[in-house]
Amino acid sequence: MYTHEDLARLQSQSLKMQSWIRQQTFSPENTKTLRRFSSWEVAELIFRINQSTFRGRLAAEPDLPGGEVEPDGRQRWFSLDEINALRRKMKINRKSLMPPRPAGKRAFRAAVANFKGGAGKSTVALHLAHAAALDGYRVLLVDFDPQATLSHSMGLTDVAEDYTVWGIMARDLIRETDRMNAATTGAASGTALPRRQIPASIRDLGLGELRHSDFIKPTAWSTIDIVPSCANAAFVEFASAQYRHLNPEWSFFAAVSRYLDGLGDDDYDLILFDCPPAIGYQSMNAVFAADMLYIPSGPGYWEYDSTTSFIGQLAEALEDLSGFGPTFPAGKVTLPKAFADIRFLMTRYEPGNDLHRAMFEAFRKVFGAHVAEHPIEMTRAVEQSGRFLSSVYEIDYREMTRETWRRARASFDRAYDEFKGSVIAAWDKI
Repeated sequence: MYTHEDLARLQSQSLKMQSWIRQQTFSPENTKTLRRFSSWEVAELIFRINQSTFRGRLAAEPDLPGGEVEPDGRQRWFSLDEINALRRKMKINRKSLMPPRPAGKRAFRAAVANFKGGAGKSTVALHLAHAAALDGYRVLLVDFDPQATLSHSMGLTDVAEDYTVWGIMARDLIRETDRMNAATTGAASGTALPRRQIPASIRDLGLGELRHSDFIKPTAWSTIDIVPSCANAAFVEFASAQYRHLNPEWSFFAAVSRYLDGLGDDDYDLILFDCPPAIGYQSMNAVFAADMLYIPSGPGYWEYDSTTSFIGQLAEALEDLSGFGPTFPAGKVTLPKAFADIRFLMTRYEPGNDLHRAMFEAFRKVFGAHVAEHPIEMTRAVEQSGRFLSSVYEIDYREMTRETWRRARASFDRAYDEFKGSVIAAWDKI
């Protein structure tokens, strides 16, 4: 017979191996760092201009960042900050290299969500974030998944649960309860409203005093921040059920949305959510805060079946939540929940596989224009990036044949370009 003590012992053994794996994955200091990008990558893959044009501009304008030059002088390598400085200062044919962003709009929020584990949610979120950063956008990631794959991939391995989505929800419970208690009489009837009590065991954690910035951590990518997750945050599902009993009027599913509403409109351009493979308190917070649902799915029948179940159960959950009322007193949160767009993205796709092609066509017949035209192809470079908790964009192309690396990057570039097009089209709707 086995008890929780045996589970704890197995976890302890695994943590020792986990530490060794991280040492192999990240730099010797156990801190993830971002590589530099060659002038070839910057010109052709990031700015999408001719290499000779790029080199000519660098030679003609000595004030532009010059990067680091290889000893033989054949290649220059640029940091992300230098790339962004070039983007701001350079114009090609009088056109800015800055990415489009609607004026007067807050950051666009997209939730990467599905039931199925292994559908590629974290991989998709990671690659979209990295592609967007290379495109010039400022990105905030929010990791809702207690597996914390996205957080680990971004280099965060020592995260306290207070600074995860659980902390945001507990802070929101305290603040919303205090706001409700401050309204001593009902506006319509004049009758006294019931006072809700938050136990000292929750208040004494001090979460109500945390600032917005306390939850946001920097990463190796200077234009990507993250609200991380950790394994200990798994108990948020149990804690949230308890919190609802403490204050039944608390709109628990809007906690993260309220938190994000407190950010400055110009703090970020894009906010991406990595959701857990379940419909629960965390995933509902992600879905409710999102402007767009991005639903990745593998090419198998069971994954198609799981995706069908996911959207069905999500529809039922959102219908249930619509019973909370048309508009909350806190404002800006409207029911029923509406999305500016819903998209399906096929992952781990092999163009030469008859089953994969058939499933892709089945998705398109059922979901029509909601299906992304460019699935994520499975290549050796994609597999390698998963093993080393990195995106294809982080892998140095010199570590493999350039064609292998370029094929993998091209697949994610096409997926990102399509994602960006959907975001730009939907941005004006929020």
